[in-house]
Amino acid sequence: MEQKIKPNLENWQKQYNELDSQTQKASLLLTKWYAIARDKQLIKDEDDYNIQLFLAGRGFGKTLTLSYDATIYCLLNPNSIVGVVAPTYSDLKKIIFQGESGFLSIIDRELLSNSGYNKTDNQIEFTNGSKIIGYPAIEPDRLRGNNFHRAYCDELASWRYATETFDNLMMALRLGESPKCIITTTPRPIELIKQLVVRADTKVIKGNTFENAENLAPSTIKMLKERYSGTRIGQQELYGQILEDIEGALFNATNIEKNRVELAPELTRVVVAVDPAVTSNASSDETGIIVAGRGVDNHYYILGDYSGIFSPDTWIKTAIECYYKWEADFIVAETNQGGDLIEKLLRVQDANVPYKGVHAKRGKVLRAEPVSSIFEQDKAHMVGYFKELEEQMCSFTPYTVKSPDRLDACVYAISSLQNSGSAIFRIS
Repeated sequence: MEQKIKPNLENWQKQYNELDSQTQKASLLLTKWYAIARDKQLIKDEDDYNIQLFLAGRGFGKTLTLSYDATIYCLLNPNSIVGVVAPTYSDLKKIIFQGESGFLSIIDRELLSNSGYNKTDNQIEFTNGSKIIGYPAIEPDRLRGNNFHRAYCDELASWRYATETFDNLMMALRLGESPKCIITTTPRPIELIKQLVVRADTKVIKGNTFENAENLAPSTIKMLKERYSGTRIGQQELYGQILEDIEGALFNATNIEKNRVELAPELTRVVVAVDPAVTSNASSDETGIIVAGRGVDNHYYILGDYSGIFSPDTWIKTAIECYYKWEADFIVAETNQGGDLIEKLLRVQDANVPYKGVHAKRGKVLRAEPVSSIFEQDKAHMVGYFKELEEQMCSFTPYTVKSPDRLDACVYAISSLQNSGSAIFRIS
C-alpha cells in the first residue's frame, strides 16, 4: 500500500473549536480527503506545473480526485470560478455532479449558498462566493467569454472535439496568480494526449485500476482480470497506457484520428448495418449496429455506433429506430447465421422499412481489406469518436480470433454504400 499523506491533525484540532460552523465543515472535508486519498490523488499546488495530467485506468478514483480537489479549492479560495468540462451533458449530470463520486456526494449542503446546485445550468455556488460551472465538450464555443481560476477536464481522451474544446478552455484559464488545469482521463492515442504528455509544463500521474482495489468489489476485480488481463483494451482501460498501433493491424489510430471530422457533409445515401449475434446472454457476442453515409464528396462517414448485447427483439427495434433517426435509405444485415429470421423480425416490427440481406462470401479479413484501403486513402471519416468500434478496428489483424462485431457491421455499411459491394457479398 502507498503511504498516505496526512495533515497535522493535532494542530487542526486545537484550532477547530474556534472556527465557525461552515469553516469547520470545510476543514473536515479537507481532513477527510487527506485521510482517504492515496498520494497519487493529492494535487499539490506548489508543483511548478500548469497542467496535471492523470492517465489512469477505470476505477482508479479519477472522478473522486476531481470532486474533492475542485471543492476544496473553492472552499479555500473565496470568490473563485472553477470550470469543469466533461464529454457530454449526461456525463456532467450523472457522473460529475450527481454521480456516486460526484460533487453532491461529498459537499455538505450548509456549504452551499441559497442558489446551491442549479442542475439546469450545471452550476454549484458556495456561501463564500466560489462557483463550479460545468460545460459539455460537445459544445466548444460555450467556453468562449468565460474566465476561470482553475479548470478540470474529465475523460479528455473521449471528447468529441478534443483539441478545439481544450484550446478554448485554456484561453479561459487566466484568473488568479497560478491558474492550473487538472485532467483526469483514461488515455487514448489521440494527438492531443500525445502532445500534453511531452509538454514541459505538464506533470503526468499514471495509475491503474488495481491501485484502488480496496474500494472496488472483489467480484469486479476478478471479472476485470479474467476478461481483460493481457489484452490491448485492458492495457488502456485498466492500466492507463497509451497504446501504439499494432503491427499488421488493418486499421490504425493515427489514420483514424487524422480523418476524424465534427460534421458530415451533405449525404447522398445512409444505411444502418447490422451484424447480429446468435445469443443474447451476458457472455454473448455483441450485435454490431453501425450507421454510415456516403457524402457528396464520395467519401464515407461513420455516423453512429449503437452496438451492444441485445435480444433479437431489442436489436431489431434499435436498428429500426436508427433507420428513422438518421433518415436512412435501408437496413442491411448479415444473414450467414440468421438467414431469413432477420427479415421476419423486421417485418413483425415494421413492414415498411427497406431491407437488404447480405451473405458474406469471404472471410472477415478479406471482407475488411477493401474498407481498410478506403481509410488508408483518407476517404473514410469518423464523425466524432466511437471508442469500442475504433478499438476493434485498431486491434484487428489476420490472427484475430474473437469476432469483431462492430467492425463487421462497419464493413457491411461501407461496402453496401459502394457500387462494388456485390464483390464481397451476395445481396438478397
